[in-house]
Amino acid sequence: DFLCISLVNGFVQLRYNLGDKTVILQTFQKVHANGETWHSLKAGRVGNEGYLDLDGINITQNASPGMNALDTHTDFFVGGLSSLNFVNSMAVENEPTGFTGCIREIVVNNRELKLTVTDPKGGANVGDCDGTVCGYTVCKNNGTCQVENSGFSCSCPQEWTGSTCEQSIHCSQNRCGSQALCIPQPTSFSYICICALGWSGKYCDSQIQFFIAKFVGNSYIKYTDPYYGKRDLQHSRISLNFTTNQTEGLIVWIGKGEDEDNDFLAIGLANGTLKVAINLGERISVPLIHSKHSTCCDERWHFITVVQNQTCIKVYLDEELIMFEDIDPHRKYTALNYGGICYFAGFEIGRKVHVVTTGLFQKAFIGKIKDVVLFQDSKKIQLMKAEGYNVYNG
Repeated sequence: DFLCISLVNGFVQLRYNLGDKTVILQTFQKVHANGETWHSLKAGRVGNEGYLDLDGINITQNASPGMNALDTHTDFFVGGLSSLNFVNSMAVENEPTGFTGCIREIVVNNRELKLTVTDPKGGANVGDCDGTVCGYTVCKNNGTCQVENSGFSCSCPQEWTGSTCEQSIHCSQNRCGSQALCIPQPTSFSYICICALGWSGKYCDSQIQFFIAKFVGNSYIKYTDPYYGKRDLQHSRISLNFTTNQTEGLIVWIGKGEDEDNDFLAIGLANGTLKVAINLGERISVPLIHSKHSTCCDERWHFITVVQNQTCIKVYLDEELIMFEDIDPHRKYTALNYGGICYFAGFEIGRKVHVVTTGLFQKAFIGKIKDVVLFQDSKKIQLMKAEGYNVYNG
């Protein structure tokens, strides 16, 4: 599998192969080869439907039957490779050559790649395109950069301060403890403190212990499974107790949650009923929804267990088998490659549940979770020792 963007005779070309055939899209207009004009390029795919947009002019390749997941597991290369012999012959039209020009502001799956000296894993023969100490986006939040004898200075918009306009004025004098994030509240000219796991209070200066995790909506726990490398990923299992008075919410997401092709097993609530979704390689399975009776708003604890035996999924609610389905009788993908990551109630601050789950779940979980057990482990997960924010003693 591959995805490649290249210049061909002045036109931008997108090529990708998901395992069965190579799709080729090419812009109608040429790029200006004067070394002065910046071009805006957007390219990608949803399933096997591709799109290519150069300076606002869009080309779309309609989806056709076939593979719809990009399975690469390689580094991401910009401008060239350490050896052009590694380039798949179908990825380019002619003999591959390295790119000559300037590139900035690369965003992959909503995450910006920092094109600096220190952030990439490696590189060679790359220079500074700007030519000054200001560079690109040295000043954050629309600050204006000015070259000085001693370096540079930033002129900041009204609501930002700091040497690179990185800090909100509402947080400049904050009293949040060291175990907290300051979140500006511009409408009230104030701020709130979001507490790290194990801390509470208005300024997150009180230590707490808990065995029952209470989530309030802008909360999450990210647990890294220390035994991931030893797991039999064809036979996964998770069980936990939860209680809530909400009709919507993501209870647990087992998987990295970085892009649409990541494997995952997810449990949550939709319209007051239980919803389970799983992806073992291609998101082809229909979410399993239990509509027999509501699992919210009854002030009761509910015990849920989800078992994955290759492509067979069993879901138990309060020790009653409520769902049993083979999501792929052809056994094309049988392992849950979740990367050792488990999210509870939501994702990192700023990452919206409906965006990360591509609409499978709408909101973060509000309620309580306890007694989490992975696989056939004899001990419960110690949620206190994970990473997280805004979680309280339930």
